[in-house]
Amino acid sequence: MDITKDSNGTVLTEGDSVQLIKTLKVKGSSITLKMGTTVKNIRLTSDPEEVECRVDKSTLVLKTCFLKKKN
Repeated sequence: MDITKDSNGTVLTEGDSVQLIKTLKVKGSSITLKMGTTVKNIRLTSDPEEVECRVDKSTLVLKTCFLKKKN
């Protein structure tokens, strides 16, 4: 099984909180996620470079290269 890591190389686990390090536009939506936004309770996917999360009642898949683990 591959290990999921954030942009700094810190290992991510189910239920972690992460913070965006870049402002992201969501494809197919008018939602823009601002840099510094905290996303709580992430779920790991089968791809170690992606995590699943809920933002504003929407389920999104985010690339780990845009995330850093929140302490």
